[in-house]
Amino acid sequence: MDGPLAGIARLRDARSKRASSYDRSGGNDDFVQVPAGQTVALAAIDGPGCVRHIWITLSAKDEMIRRHAVLRMFWDGQTHPSVESPLGDFFGQGWGENYCFQSLPLAAAPREGRALNCYFPMPFADGARIEIENQSDHAIDRLYFYVDYELYDRPQADVGRFHAWWNRELTDPHQGVEQEWGLFGPDHKNPGDADNYLFCDVKGRGHFVGVNYFVDCPTPLWPGEGDDMFLVDGEAWPGSLHGTGTEDYFNSAWSPVEHYTHPYFGYARVNNRSQEYLKNPAWLGRTHCYRYHLEDPIHFRKSLRASIEHGHANGLVLDISSVAYWYQTLPSKPFPPLPPVQKRANMPPIGPVEIHRWRQAWREARGGGKLWGHET
Repeated sequence: MDGPLAGIARLRDARSKRASSYDRSGGNDDFVQVPAGQTVALAAIDGPGCVRHIWITLSAKDEMIRRHAVLRMFWDGQTHPSVESPLGDFFGQGWGENYCFQSLPLAAAPREGRALNCYFPMPFADGARIEIENQSDHAIDRLYFYVDYELYDRPQADVGRFHAWWNRELTDPHQGVEQEWGLFGPDHKNPGDADNYLFCDVKGRGHFVGVNYFVDCPTPLWPGEGDDMFLVDGEAWPGSLHGTGTEDYFNSAWSPVEHYTHPYFGYARVNNRSQEYLKNPAWLGRTHCYRYHLEDPIHFRKSLRASIEHGHANGLVLDISSVAYWYQTLPSKPFPPLPPVQKRANMPPIGPVEIHRWRQAWREARGGGKLWGHET
């Protein structure tokens, strides 16, 4: 037998368990409340085992609660987290939004993407802790959750520990000129990865299994000419895995603006397919794409540095955030400090009014008169 269900018939020496928010009184208040600034443990597990599935939904007065609530996971007594991410971003929901999203390891299910699911297996040898911190100024009024897991008599051999890291950057044009497709002269070269957007930086042995990539583009120009670059075990640029463009890495082609969800890759949220960006031209606005290396994990023995250009040769201003997923040995390198809530706020949307103001400034710079807008 082969394929994703190959092992389903095999009988294993495991005990199935669940941690959930069910009402201990036998009533129907099957949720917990998380006051502002407080942390709640979804699961605290002893011994060897493996988390098999997580389901979460929540409600709060804070419309950005999915960005303001932080998910953390700890394995085998390590004091710093192996998973640290805003809750929504971890499950493939960018910008604090909720929208339906489907893939093999992660999904945001109806109604309206409010049911968050994870099927990444998460093994541990000596205990696990999963928690949510509410960094909002408002309480989480209702937090419902399941953590389905297995317990074993002995630890599994030859398995890494699950990790996930959220990062964000408002990028600058590396050469001082914001351009794409040679709009303001010849394209620059980028013989390195130092100025790329970084989405994974690992020390240890393991394998990389995917990324959710959220980009808010303030220009109608295509933001996806940037190459992906994976430098394995400290190797020099260009490295073992060097790509040809952002949409190419995400398994699509020719600057897509289509909603598409495959089990391993896709575009779960596209800029011109949501109400607030309905009238925006070209590639302006928010796009969420994802790529999971479930059939083709990227292996490393000592380290991995994974990055992507923000436009060709890092030529564009973009608001990029991401969650990378991988397995590795412990101890893992501590993550950089998570930016505070204020630094996780969305950039203001660019719409028709802002674009017309740019047009007027362009007209004034050329002295006004009968200008159509195509003049160079």
